[in-house]
Amino acid sequence: MTIALSTRGLCRSFGAVKGADNITVEFTAGTVVALIGTNGAGKTTFLNLVTGYLKPDSGSVLLGERNITGMEPRDITRLGVARSFQIPQLFDQLTVDENLEVAEIIARHASTASQTKELARVRALALERFGLVPQRDQLAKTLPGGARKLLDIAMAVVSHPSVLVLDEPTSGVSAEEKEGVVETVIELARGLNAMTLFVEHDMEVVAQYADRVLAFFEGRIIADGTAAEVLDAPEVRRLIVGTALGADGHA
Repeated sequence: MTIALSTRGLCRSFGAVKGADNITVEFTAGTVVALIGTNGAGKTTFLNLVTGYLKPDSGSVLLGERNITGMEPRDITRLGVARSFQIPQLFDQLTVDENLEVAEIIARHASTASQTKELARVRALALERFGLVPQRDQLAKTLPGGARKLLDIAMAVVSHPSVLVLDEPTSGVSAEEKEGVVETVIELARGLNAMTLFVEHDMEVVAQYADRVLAFFEGRIIADGTAAEVLDAPEVRRLIVGTALGADGHA
């Protein structure tokens, strides 16, 4: 069992509010892990800490056996951690295809002809699987909201990450597209043997796709297990999902 990412005693406060309260957790390579919790529970704070967008007050973040605590986001990206955001982070003056090329360059520079060819193949696959082929030559600033979200996720996938971090990948995506988006991301991530860590408020999506679920509340992990175990835990039902939600994620 290979540990892809781990944290030890991770803490971060915002004044009197604890965004991360002594979080120690390990994530196995190739697994799909969902983070659930109410707004302000600490989910995005945790993502920001492990990807370098926030520095912890104490504790550490390890990528494999390498301590990446305090490193800059771009340096962490180059080590194999890719991320999409709740609000898409795009290069608006570039085309869809150019955005994907930039994502590849930021993640790692292709040094051989075979590497360059492989990156081009993955980029073409991402365009196809996320339905962006018709818009590949369109400027990112002209894309509708759903397409912007899809492009942001595709930019994370094309970098061949070992760890893929997604902040609310289905927000802004139509109900009809939601399941297909998650299925595509997870299929591509599994093909890369990437560990996928995603924040999600749709419990049906969580129940269907997550191998493991972490429930956050006030900066702490209050439950950790399979979707059925976590969604049926009394504390999680009371504080997060509500008593009307069954263990299978359905009302």
